Amino acid sequence: MAPLRYLGYRAALELLWASRLTALIRRFSTCRGIIFTLHRVLPDDPADFAPNAILQVRPEFLAAAVARVRELGFDIVDLDEALRRVESAKPEKPFAVFTFDDAYRDNLRHALPLLRRLQCPFTLYVPTALVDGVGEVWWQALEDIIAAQSAIAVTYLGETEYLPTESVEQKYRAYGSIYRRMRAMPEPDRVALIRELAAQYGLDLAAHCRDLIMDWNELRVFATEQLCTLGAHSVHHFELAKLAPSAMRNEIDQSVRVMKAQFGAAPLHFSYPIGGAASAGPREFAMARELGLRSAVTTRPGGVYAHHRDRLHALPRVSLNGLFQERRYVDVLATGAVFSLLRDGANDRGGGSPDGG
Repeated sequence: MAPLRYLGYRAALELLWASRLTALIRRFSTCRGIIFTLHRVLPDDPADFAPNAILQVRPEFLAAAVARVRELGFDIVDLDEALRRVESAKPEKPFAVFTFDDAYRDNLRHALPLLRRLQCPFTLYVPTALVDGVGEVWWQALEDIIAAQSAIAVTYLGETEYLPTESVEQKYRAYGSIYRRMRAMPEPDRVALIRELAAQYGLDLAAHCRDLIMDWNELRVFATEQLCTLGAHSVHHFELAKLAPSAMRNEIDQSVRVMKAQFGAAPLHFSYPIGGAASAGPREFAMARELGLRSAVTTRPGGVYAHHRDRLHALPRVSLNGLFQERRYVDVLATGAVFSLLRDGANDRGGGSPDGG
């Protein structure tokens, strides 16, 4: 049950693919490359109620995307090489970078063997508290709580709201309502609310996090993997723009320090949690630069151009969205100029990325 905006996005992908315009756009575009956003890689199809299905792709789609990107003439490179090409005085062969946020355990089970077989460089961005097992994968926890209930009661600011969740449609409606509320509230309030809901409906948040996210021993496999670049993804996966300056700085700085302590080298690259305009902006970009990070990525859609040499801490990415796992769509998804135009238009209308940032 995809929201209307996703139906519109699918229609746009179909139209662009059928028109064959993307090849022409890529030929004349000055776009130097593209950075793809991924999260989970799972072999099974999602359940009927799965609002976070946008975050998961099947291994065969990831393999098809890697193969098609190469067929289209891109070099798949690591972030350091991508930045070198951005900063180069002359345009070079276009690049593609595959990035994974959040350190989901399925990246180890299903993505890594495939990426090794395909010899595909990639970046894995790590939220350190979640790896410690002391954070909350709250977006998935909310889904799992609602999935198991026929009704749910939510109390906020002293008011209790009762939401039916018996049908799939009702579950989606309840999830959307609570999710939007949680995204709008201060982070401490959001943490308190998901903990209250988890306690009320019997979900062990620590066990839930541990089941989904790798631990440090598992991450050492990636730390020694030549194809992998490890990046930081904050401590608690908070929306940094919501935090006071000192807390925002600590979320970035401490995540880098923890990873250095674990692996002996500080990461040079960062991914802003959530990553849309409401989650990270000029203040956060400046802090990432001030703390000495080489680059930082958003989820604002678009290609990477020469002018990004001056914006290395606000790099755009294009999502490989789990709702659009058709090989033919890769031709469109690899056309950065299309998403740069869509982003500019969305910004003019006060919108955001197709994944909602």
